[in-house]
This record gives sequence, C-alpha cells and structure tokens, in this order.
Amino acid sequence: MPSTSNATRPTSLKLPAGLKAQLEGIAHNAGLSLHAFMIQALADSVRRTQLREAFAQDSVDALREMKTSSMGYELGDVRTYFSQLAEHR
Repeated sequence: MPSTSNATRPTSLKLPAGLKAQLEGIAHNAGLSLHAFMIQALADSVRRTQLREAFAQDSVDALREMKTSSMGYELGDVRTYFSQLAEHR
C-alpha cells in the first residue's frame, strides 16, 4: 500500500537522453530544478488520474441512481436546453 506521509524516499529514474534534455529545458524555463519539475509533473499526473477515476465513478453512480429512480432526461431535451441557454447568453 502506498505511503501517504510526506516523508521522502529516494528513487532512481533512468531517462532517455532526449527526454531528459527536453525536461531540463522546460524546467529551466519554468524556473525550477529538474528534480522539482519532475515531482510537480508526477504530482499533477496523480491528481489528474484521481480526478478521472472519480469522474468515472460518479458517472457509474449517477447512471445507477437514474436507473433505480427512473428519473432522468432525454438526450434531445438536454441538447435543446443547452442550445437555448447558449442563445440566451
């Protein structure tokens, strides 16, 4: 199970030379060390993955709730609503 503490643990990451050069350039332009940039990029990737997984689960839950309650909207009605909303704005 992954640790949720803030303690750091060393790891080794071997990068292809071309990718490392690109990362170094991007990190430099962002005013970050390569290390800081890679940590930020990895943390951003984890957050995006978690958001995507939560969105997928929310979709499954909403579909289950709609089927259980038999309450929902026809797709055509939803499209009409949003079209009218866009025209109003």
